[in-house]
Amino acid sequence: MFRKIFLLFICTMTLAACNRQSAVLLDEPKHQQQSEIDLRTKEAIPASFFPEPLKVVAIGDSLTEGVGSSKRNGGYLPYLETMLVEETLLHSADISNFGIKGNRTDQLLKRLNTAELKLEIEKSDAVIITIGGNDVMKVVRDNIMNLKMEPFIDARVEYESRLKDIIAKVRSSNPDAEIYLVGLYNPFSRYLGELDVIMSAWNSSSEAVLSGFENTHFIQIGDVFKNSKEDLLFTEDYFHPNDRGYELIATQIYRQMEQYSIKEYAYK
Repeated sequence: MFRKIFLLFICTMTLAACNRQSAVLLDEPKHQQQSEIDLRTKEAIPASFFPEPLKVVAIGDSLTEGVGSSKRNGGYLPYLETMLVEETLLHSADISNFGIKGNRTDQLLKRLNTAELKLEIEKSDAVIITIGGNDVMKVVRDNIMNLKMEPFIDARVEYESRLKDIIAKVRSSNPDAEIYLVGLYNPFSRYLGELDVIMSAWNSSSEAVLSGFENTHFIQIGDVFKNSKEDLLFTEDYFHPNDRGYELIATQIYRQMEQYSIKEYAYK
């Protein structure tokens, strides 16, 4: 009798243990399922977690629009964009082209009052300007039969004043953006070397204007065109750069941006 009771007790305990183990095994998928639900219900990663692209706004004349280039979006800009995208310190670059062929300083100054351009500059990290070449050529056209130094000197004084206003307007729209001004070059250097002196004087005026503003940089391209053994001019007008000329301009700009905009962007 005692033995039967003992065996019954053992069987009862064994069944109870099995039931508890089964319950544990059945409960495990529920815990796993709950964990998966918890992971799915976590908050989404905020957009601010991902870095913004380097925002570049290009303004100015035909060199920004890209006359003479086979590229669609500005002569030097596609090359510059490639260089920026390949830069390891950058995540991406966003470039806006506001170049209009034929623009002089007085015309660009008026365009800087438009709401669209002001807004784009306000959002930018860097502003690149090409301007002044058409101011010089206006003097040439107006005095083609009697070219002397005096008209260029007088026009340069007015150019300085308008350029100062241009930089001031850009700076008022964006106090922090790096500003890059591309210098002038003499497309007729092989045949009209005297124009080198005029371009050099105008470039000096540009540098003097920039010295009055912080975070401004002058991009020298005159020597690139003067000293190159390559053909850098568009064969249909021998005035604007060709693709190779624009590529070299982009290289000069990139070298300056590498020192300032890129490093500043990388360590924000």
